Amino acid sequence: MTNPLEYAPWLYRATLTLHVSAVTLSVALFTARGLGVAWRQAWPMQARWRWLSVALDTVLMAAGLTLWGLLQFNPTRDTWLGVKLVLLLVYIVLGSYGLKRAKTHRARLLFFVAALATALTIISIALAHHPLGWLAS
Repeated sequence: MTNPLEYAPWLYRATLTLHVSAVTLSVALFTARGLGVAWRQAWPMQARWRWLSVALDTVLMAAGLTLWGLLQFNPTRDTWLGVKLVLLLVYIVLGSYGLKRAKTHRARLLFFVAALATALTIISIALAHHPLGWLAS
């Protein structure tokens, strides 16, 4: 099979830039919304912010899947990617409880902090290409 990076290196660079930008914006929006919830503000749960979050995460996922295909990664072979994908599911659940599903304000705060820690761990795994992320060094 031909390596897609050989005939379209521009596609890789553009997709990586889009993915990193989407990660940055998505985590920044999640952080802002989580802080808003922590301060008992109403705006974080308004439809426009929820939909912006969904839109950013859709772009992020599409770019990630494109990179996955371009680089021909396999989460069972490339264990760092497998760990990253499992932690992505954990982040989604923690974030959902951190923003609205937890029953108490204190629980929402704890879930929010755990979600942020998970997001930072995912980012470190992606940067290190190692399942332990920043702990690998």
